[in-house]
Amino acid sequence: MIGNNLKLLRKQFSKSQDEVSKALGLNRSTYSGYENAVAQPSLDIITNICDYYNIATDVLLRNDFSTFTENQWKGVQGAWKQTAKGSGLRILTSQVSEDNDELIEMIPAKARAGYTAGYADPEFIKELPTIRLPFLSKNRKHRTFPISGDSMPPVADGSFVVGEFIEDWTTISSDTPCIVVTNDNGIVFKIIENNLKENKTFLLSSTNTFYEPYEVSINDILEIWRFRCYISMELPTLALEEGQISDSLLAIKKSLFRIENKS
Repeated sequence: MIGNNLKLLRKQFSKSQDEVSKALGLNRSTYSGYENAVAQPSLDIITNICDYYNIATDVLLRNDFSTFTENQWKGVQGAWKQTAKGSGLRILTSQVSEDNDELIEMIPAKARAGYTAGYADPEFIKELPTIRLPFLSKNRKHRTFPISGDSMPPVADGSFVVGEFIEDWTTISSDTPCIVVTNDNGIVFKIIENNLKENKTFLLSSTNTFYEPYEVSINDILEIWRFRCYISMELPTLALEEGQISDSLLAIKKSLFRIENKS
């Protein structure tokens, strides 16, 4: 049943065996063997397949797709929207003042590595220092993140970036600077290009064009915070002309990324 389910699932998403096998890092013959029941995929492969289509493993393993109605297929194909919109369980733990006002937590550099494990843990969040920035909206949730490296000038290494929590990722416009918290890369500050409708990913780019853009699946993302301001002990030195050149190079790199991944 798994083999036939894989074949029907691929056809519903209008994918070729080449596309799916390439996305999974498999030979086409290996993937074809799964569809034709010549071989059984491992649990890791099944998990990767479900991540690729953004469906739960139970949906693949406990159903016979040959019996699915049109409405049932619509539910399967639209599952990514539930993740992107935050319609499921998306936990946001925060601190509040004695007046019940939400405080702005600051993630110290030493706590950065533990954030992906503790972001939803009340005990972890409770131990974080807090700051007040009265010019920010009280109707939005904000948090401050440490930034390292030179990938996002004029924001210098050692700065802190203040972000506004975004629950519905489908509302993010392309070219929006955001703090993205991922399972693999932890806390990153990048320019987002919204490719959710095309391939359920975001393209993350740096203002420093030395760094290549890269894609992140929504299944690997824990949180997204829209850039609001940053705190730095260094005065920005990037000239306007350099910034314009950087923008042009960034646009070229994005175009090359799309061309390379379509070939």
